[in-house]
Amino acid sequence: MTDPWIPLAAVGLPFLTGIAIFMLDDRQVVLRSLLNLFGAFAKLVLVGVMLWGVANGRDYGVRLAIAPGLDVALNVDALALLFITLSAILWALTTVYAIGYLENASHRSRFFGFFSLSIFATTGIALAGNLFTLFAFYEILTLVTYPLIIHRGTQEAIAAGRVYLRYTLTGGAVLLIAVAWLYVLAGPRDFVAGGFLRELGTDHRFALILLFAGLIAGFGVKAALFPLHGWLPVAMVAPAPVSALLHAVAVVKAGAFAIIRVVYDVFGVEFADTLGVLGPLAVMAAFTILYGSFRALTQDELKKRLAYSTVSQISYIILGVAVLGPLSTIGALVHLVNQGLMKITLFLTAGNLAETLGVHYVHEMDGAGRRMPLTMTAFTVGALGMIGVPPIAGFVTKIYLGTGAAESGQWWVIVVLAASSLLNACYFLPILYRAWFQPRSTPWPREHGTGFDAKAVLLVPVLFSAAFAVGVGLFADTPLSPLKWAKLISRQEFGYAQ
Repeated sequence: MTDPWIPLAAVGLPFLTGIAIFMLDDRQVVLRSLLNLFGAFAKLVLVGVMLWGVANGRDYGVRLAIAPGLDVALNVDALALLFITLSAILWALTTVYAIGYLENASHRSRFFGFFSLSIFATTGIALAGNLFTLFAFYEILTLVTYPLIIHRGTQEAIAAGRVYLRYTLTGGAVLLIAVAWLYVLAGPRDFVAGGFLRELGTDHRFALILLFAGLIAGFGVKAALFPLHGWLPVAMVAPAPVSALLHAVAVVKAGAFAIIRVVYDVFGVEFADTLGVLGPLAVMAAFTILYGSFRALTQDELKKRLAYSTVSQISYIILGVAVLGPLSTIGALVHLVNQGLMKITLFLTAGNLAETLGVHYVHEMDGAGRRMPLTMTAFTVGALGMIGVPPIAGFVTKIYLGTGAAESGQWWVIVVLAASSLLNACYFLPILYRAWFQPRSTPWPREHGTGFDAKAVLLVPVLFSAAFAVGVGLFADTPLSPLKWAKLISRQEFGYAQ
């Protein structure tokens, strides 16, 4: 029996939280904070209920008819749970952080209202049971994240918002054409493990190749695939909690998740391979990995260096999707979680450095480890994880991606992964050297307070996310770990047991 109320509650909770926050005056600090925390932690409870229910054989789903042939379908499967669990955990951490980060800022009710609506859209993307539902929530995500990017209202922020809209609305237009074409070609269909388009065979080969290209281009904007990535570094003008939201919780992760759905549940990975579209996708992802890493090397602004790192790291997911085989699938899926944990740690620690010391550039970080040892310890965990140092989460990703590439005979992928790890080291290790070993010779750019490290409300979420990044690597093979969940999804897609 299918239970409709749990997925409706999971989507409705952040939506109602956001609407309630919009109604508050900026001076109602306590009530707004309580609403934020209630929404974030109630979502964790709902996710826990879904995890328990699915593990015990319960089905959660709902279908709402919008028009003939157009249904909003919400369905809880293993892939949805992987993404929604990540978003729920990171929403809670980012909410606590944002409450402290913005305590003296203006327009806080507007910020937190749109912040909650961003989680509403992300949840809808995670639970989407068909392409129409995915497209609808995907475009809602564009509209509700734009006000967060321009939140500060400066000329730079407004310009960044325009760039963001140009990219995402153009991608949305391409996506609309592709979705409409797919409905004409195959009719309204729900996502199916193994893909529903395989039933068409190769009679419509050319049309299906163009359709695949359109879907990848539309979703690839938010996933920051080269050359569709240009909005992401520009958007770093936004406050640190927004940067964390864009990179770890919502936007780029939504793009990568949507590409996973297209390859596995619309086309089916084996049928996509038959069409010959996985090879170009793998090359595109590999180029983005190396391009993002090379661009990160040249960035002195800390958040922009992290932004180009995201351009590189998100394409690990897409590369794993495009390399045919269960092990590469596991690597791609587990990186959906691992990248989020490591990246949110890096962006929140960058926010701590900016708020506490006024540090925004790599060349300003001399001695930061001695002044803010806990913050920089968390940053070190995130950076080493991105490089692939065990036992941090990123090591698990690279092991499975590399093993999957070897399994499928695509040795060039291992070369790309090795080069990427080397480049990761080249742009992260100089930061760590400056912070821990380079003595401070000048005052901090704009030091706020003289206490130990950052204030607690900014420090605690960072330490938790860093601990998670270590924990999911150290205990990778335990029940309900992201790796175990990724293996479950791989079994559903390939009938593969490990």
